Amino acid sequence: MPFRLQGFQSALRGQTGLLRNQQRRWAQVHDVRFLASHHDPKYVLDKYRAKLDQKAKEEGHESVESLKEAYDEKIQDLRRKASTVATPEPSAPTPTAPGTPKAFQPPPPPQESKTTKAARSVSGDSSPVKPLSTYLDVEKIRELPAKEIEALWRLRHADNGHAISAAIPIDTYKRIVAAARQNPQFILPLPRPQTPEEAQQTPEGATGTAADIHFLQWGFHPPAEGSTPTASNSHASTVIFTNLGAYKMHGAFAQPHTTITHHLDLADKGLVLMHGQIVPDGGVSAPEATWLVSCVQRFYDFEGQASGRKSELVRMFTRGDVENFKVEELLEESERLQ
Repeated sequence: MPFRLQGFQSALRGQTGLLRNQQRRWAQVHDVRFLASHHDPKYVLDKYRAKLDQKAKEEGHESVESLKEAYDEKIQDLRRKASTVATPEPSAPTPTAPGTPKAFQPPPPPQESKTTKAARSVSGDSSPVKPLSTYLDVEKIRELPAKEIEALWRLRHADNGHAISAAIPIDTYKRIVAAARQNPQFILPLPRPQTPEEAQQTPEGATGTAADIHFLQWGFHPPAEGSTPTASNSHASTVIFTNLGAYKMHGAFAQPHTTITHHLDLADKGLVLMHGQIVPDGGVSAPEATWLVSCVQRFYDFEGQASGRKSELVRMFTRGDVENFKVEELLEESERLQ
């Protein structure tokens, strides 16, 4: 079926022209749909009549109608109070010619949760990122060769089935971050086997592979409190991954299933240490989350692995290039990485 992102907040609203009929035959990407139910008021009244009768007797009324009359004044008063707050009317959509795709705006930056704000106000920490010293004795390992630091870092997380770790060369990280600052949001497909229902819809001769779409967002923060103060430790960066269906439903308040953090404490040693955390029961396995994380470098290292069409797809997504950004090509590029 066609892949659509119209619920993707304002990012891709109405962009069926961008994504319709671009589905590669081997991939079926699922959308999230909603069903609204409507009931006759008489049905609702009959359903709760017993409780209403009991409420009327408790308050000394002879009937439900008498109870409704008694509460009518309160209801009207609440309506009057509510009406004092002016609600801006939505602006009328700009008419467009039939078949003309509408331009879309990038999604708004993710909103910080109340829990994070509260924790930060208590700790006084200007960064939501844990310092590298939470995981390692930075001063002790600073004197070690880069190869040994990388081995210790991976060993530190080896027993955690919900953790991902990597050591990134500083030059590679700088290239990735330069692209990420200009293109902080993107979507990535996660290949998976077809379900029996999907297999029945697959044209004869097509391969039995499907894909789920995930939304990634970069964030840049001050160095964490307690981190090693060096000239190269200028910031900490994070990438959060959210299932697109969840993002379409909850927007900026959707629960990410994977978060990765880049620590620059040892950048003067030529390394950036990456730590990722996978939410248990978040909908993705450790190998799947690892695949998505690996795709970040493959799509964002514009002067390295992402040179060519992959970097162009990222740029077109940021620009909202509805004519040239094709999900079919995104799926093809991802398939080549397997």
